[in-house]
Parts: sequence; structure tokens; C-alpha cells
Amino acid sequence: MSYRILLVDDEPDILEIVGYNLKKEGFEITTAEDGLQAIAQAKKHNPHLIIMDVMMPNMDGIEACEKIREIPALSKTIITFLTARAEDYSQIAGLEAGADDYITKPVKPKILLSKVNALLRRLDDSSSKNKVAIKGIVIDADKYKVLKDGVEIKCAKKEFELLQLLSSVIGKVFTRDEIMNTVWGTDVFIGDRTIDVHIRKLREKLGNDFIETIKGVGYRLSE
Repeated sequence: MSYRILLVDDEPDILEIVGYNLKKEGFEITTAEDGLQAIAQAKKHNPHLIIMDVMMPNMDGIEACEKIREIPALSKTIITFLTARAEDYSQIAGLEAGADDYITKPVKPKILLSKVNALLRRLDDSSSKNKVAIKGIVIDADKYKVLKDGVEIKCAKKEFELLQLLSSVIGKVFTRDEIMNTVWGTDVFIGDRTIDVHIRKLREKLGNDFIETIKGVGYRLSE
């Protein structure tokens, strides 16, 4: 399968170097120079993966990511930020916007390729296709939807996958390591607060009592 990757950066050198190295590996590459172009290109090409800078003119990567996550046809698209900004607040903002990962630059071609392959492997992972209903919440894996009292709740990709994991065994306590390895994978390196950010966002959408914290262990869906 030939994966489609959208590169978004306002630095032509970055687009050229990163694009060249990914094209050598057989990926189909399209580019954009700001967030507005990224949205237009994403709608046109329906990429499997978007690699996007944060600081860009016209529309930054955070806002572009939020808008892309609102497009149903792109709900399964993986988004990772490629940026020189490694501050903690910037990483958290990216995750809250719906990003799946965060890569700091400069990055060596071999490391970038390893990260890209790790991210794309998630698309190949087989997951159970079912529907789970609990306490007025319906998690529909086939349609990639979450309903609360019959009303659809918009969830970012990683929020949905985290919720799907917790709902796979109702009442089971999933440790932080289990959540990290299953939802983000063992090949992806992300900050310690990543799980906390996603749990908080889910509680805001579904109710504070829906996901229970087991102190010192992990999380489970409250029965």
C-alpha cells in the first residue's frame, strides 16, 4: 500500500529535505506552506498522515489541526507536529488540538522514517469492530462515533482510541503503561502528561464520573 503524506511547513528547505527522504521510501507526498493550505490539501488528498509545523503564517498548526479534526472524512488521519518548539506548553496544546504525536526538529532522516513507520502501523492494527453502550454513552467503533444520550460527541482520534480501550473490558483497570503502549505504541515517545490531557478532555465531554481514576494504578470506566 502506498501511503499518502501531507507535509506542512513554511520553510521550503524543510519541505524539500523531508519530502525527498520520504519519497525515496515510496510515500506519496503533497505539501502546504501554512494552515489554510494544509486544510485545503487534506480535503483534496485525504492523507493517511499529516506532518505539520506549529508556527506558520496565516494559520498556525494548532488551529489547522483543530479544524482538520472537525472534518469527518479525515477522522482517521494521523497528525504529528514537526517543530523546533519543544516547550511543554506547546506539546500539550498540540495534543489538546487532536495531534497524535510530536516530533522536534532538526530530526535525522532515519529517525524521522522510523517515527513515520511507527505512526502508520497504527492504521494496519486490527481492532475489534463493535459497539459498546454504558451509562448513556455509545462507542461505535465501526462508525468511529461516540454518542451521549443520542447526541454525537466529537472526539479527537486518540481520545476515541483511549475510550475504545477502556470500554473493551468494562470495569477493568488499565494501567498507564497499558494505555500508553496500546493507544500510542511502544515506538512513540511522548510526554508524561499525555494520558492526563486526554482523560481530562474525555471527562469534559462525557462527564466527570464516567472515567474513574484508580490512584497509583490507572483508569477504568465506571460501571
